[in-house]
Amino acid sequence: MSANEFDNLETAKKTRIVVIGTGAVGSTTAYTLLLRERMSELVLIDYNHAKANGDALDMNHGLPFTGRVKVWAGDYSDCEGADIIIICAGVAQKQGETRLDLLKRNVDIFNGIVENVTKYNQTGILLVATNPVDIMSYFTWKKSEWPVNRVIGSGTLLDSARFRYLIGEKLQVDPRSIHAAIVGEHGDSEVPLWSLANFAGLPLELNQDDKDEIFRNTRDAAYQIIEAKGSTYYAIALALDRICTAILRDEGAVLNVSTFVSNYHGMSDVYLGVPCIVDRTGVREVITLPLSDDEEEKLRKSGAKIREMIDSISERL
Repeated sequence: MSANEFDNLETAKKTRIVVIGTGAVGSTTAYTLLLRERMSELVLIDYNHAKANGDALDMNHGLPFTGRVKVWAGDYSDCEGADIIIICAGVAQKQGETRLDLLKRNVDIFNGIVENVTKYNQTGILLVATNPVDIMSYFTWKKSEWPVNRVIGSGTLLDSARFRYLIGEKLQVDPRSIHAAIVGEHGDSEVPLWSLANFAGLPLELNQDDKDEIFRNTRDAAYQIIEAKGSTYYAIALALDRICTAILRDEGAVLNVSTFVSNYHGMSDVYLGVPCIVDRTGVREVITLPLSDDEEEKLRKSGAKIREMIDSISERL
């Protein structure tokens, strides 16, 4: 939303985005949305209300340099009327803790969050960023009982951006001109679609060693960043902002988000990162891409891994 759209706030319909969880990802996402003036009202919710209040106060002090956005630390009742509710809440993995144990702890946290959100809102869009994002998105959809198009995970949008950046670096081409996608799990089993990657409609002139290096650095990017500074948050905040923009502007943009799939290359009843048309309704359409045999096999393995994780929390669904 541009600054010009705020000229008649008194008569225009207010746009509200709620960010739940004001850790590194949540607060950076909120700040990114604020800088780009995507909404007229921004609500921050966190179990540590003082932290959310501090973030809101800090952002309010910058409003003379930006635009007319109302920012406050709220509670779940402020989800009423919200256009988008972004869930960034969750816990970090403890030393010696398995990924499954971490998943179960985050599911328990989401159980309360989703229950509270849906108590006050039945018409918005839930956007999930918490990892493991595909499983958490599936759980959110099940718990909320909302239509699948209105429960979206950040999916492989960030992975695809990393992929495009690294290809652009190798070819010395602006990454915005690179058309390439990562699909499947947002995690170790993600799949690069080399068969469809191109720029200006031309196939990429990369040898196998280059491809292996690019994908390895794409897949392991989060590990490298976490080792260097503890967590990732800038790029995922931009990815979440991009999804919000596509929704609020009713763009019909093609984005690699996590969504429910049914018979997608043989996979059903899972959330996967795949290209989707995103507009004001959420995920308007899932795009079925033509894949090579090798890509399809790897995608099915990725989907099976996600399904296995979903089954592991079946008693909580």
